[in-house]
Amino acid sequence: MGADTKQLRIRIKSVDSSLHLTKAMGLVASSKIRRANEEMKKTKQYLKALEIMVKELTMSPECRKSPYLRITEEPIDSKRTKLIVIAGDRGLAGGYNANIFRLLRDYPKCEIIPLGRRICDRTSSEFVSSETFSYKEARELALKLCEEFVNGDYDRLGIVCTRYVNMMTQTAEVRWILPLTKDENAGKTGMIFEPDEMTVLTAAVPEYVTGSITEAVRESFASEVAARRMAMDSAEKNARAMIEDLELQYNRARQSAITQEITEIVAGSGK
Repeated sequence: MGADTKQLRIRIKSVDSSLHLTKAMGLVASSKIRRANEEMKKTKQYLKALEIMVKELTMSPECRKSPYLRITEEPIDSKRTKLIVIAGDRGLAGGYNANIFRLLRDYPKCEIIPLGRRICDRTSSEFVSSETFSYKEARELALKLCEEFVNGDYDRLGIVCTRYVNMMTQTAEVRWILPLTKDENAGKTGMIFEPDEMTVLTAAVPEYVTGSITEAVRESFASEVAARRMAMDSAEKNARAMIEDLELQYNRARQSAITQEITEIVAGSGK
């Protein structure tokens, strides 16, 4: 019986250590949530302005000759498709990384551009942090991708990322960036472009791709810290429940041991 109480004490101590760890990780995630959400909102606003301008340009008859509006008959999962895949630098974020990997299975033939330690390790690529990925890095990547697209090196560009719905819900999705598509239902806004629409479109698309990458990275990171915060909350609750259960078992075992000792003493004194 003494061995049982000793094992229970060791187990309680172990779970308590895990509780402190999950609590600390939850606090770190909480401290990052506000800033991550602010950065996400800023990039969303900037990308929305770019999307309005690009949508207006794609409606121009002159811009239909642009290589950025090139239409291909190739399927979206062909070898001539590139996907920027954004995953986390760390684990312990619930299903955040797993959802990205699960979605990626639908595109086995695509060329992958990984952002985040988890996807870099999975593809044996050089590590690129998704948490610290900067606008400058996004710009360099966008210029390279736009040049390759214009040269016909690939036919379609997409981003596999996570959409932030709220603190409780984050959804993995694919956002197709290139080629640009014309919105037949959109109305003209009356924008005037100088010197002409084609020149402005050629200059605007790299910035649009940059904004799309930056926004996807910021939104994915906000989703990651939210998912980790919820995962740590759940782990903390489970650890507390486990400690309560173990303490109950310990008290019962201890009480049983005390009762047995008293019984033995009483039995011995009656002889």
